[in-house]
Amino acid sequence: MADKKDGVIVILSSPSGAGKTTLVKKISLRKNFKISISHTTRKPRLNEKNGRDYYFIDNKKFKLLIKKKKFLEHAKVFKNYYGSLRETVIEKLNKGENVIFDIDWQGTRQIISKKLKYKIITIFILPPSKKELFNRLLKRDQKDKKIASERMKQFKADVMHWKDYDFTVINDKVELCYKEIINFINKRKKSSVNLDYNKKNIRNHIKRLIQ
Repeated sequence: MADKKDGVIVILSSPSGAGKTTLVKKISLRKNFKISISHTTRKPRLNEKNGRDYYFIDNKKFKLLIKKKKFLEHAKVFKNYYGSLRETVIEKLNKGENVIFDIDWQGTRQIISKKLKYKIITIFILPPSKKELFNRLLKRDQKDKKIASERMKQFKADVMHWKDYDFTVINDKVELCYKEIINFINKRKKSSVNLDYNKKNIRNHIKRLIQ
């Protein structure tokens, strides 16, 4: 059972390009929220820095960390590995810091399956439309249509995992989406049961996204 002084785990997941990383960074500016910086074998994007955005390592080092069971969660996404070190996460939680994860549904399942003593709040982010998602992917990957197209192929499979999360929100306007997330986190931290929200609206939105 979690101690009242312990932090909570907040997980944000989404299809690639829906804006979860931007939202995670905004949440991390709040008092007592810290990002869990993942290790990855992916090459840094423009403006990404080692130790700030990710810890960039090679495949050999990553697989060694897996072998030593150092990860709280890890997954292979678009041919690259991503993982969160257990030791650093637990250390933050025990200090009363709330730890935010920017991970996919695979990592989320792994963390939940560990049955940790800490409260876990899971949030799924949806894009406003497929067109907007594609535009965001193009912008992020330096106008590379091939990379954007590969991620769009995975979109339908990824988006269906929204049902496994405590809360799902549409990221049309970042500031509004951020406020909805913070409101949900604050309520969920005080509650021991799952909170209701407009799932019918989300289901209808997903039908439009996957047409």
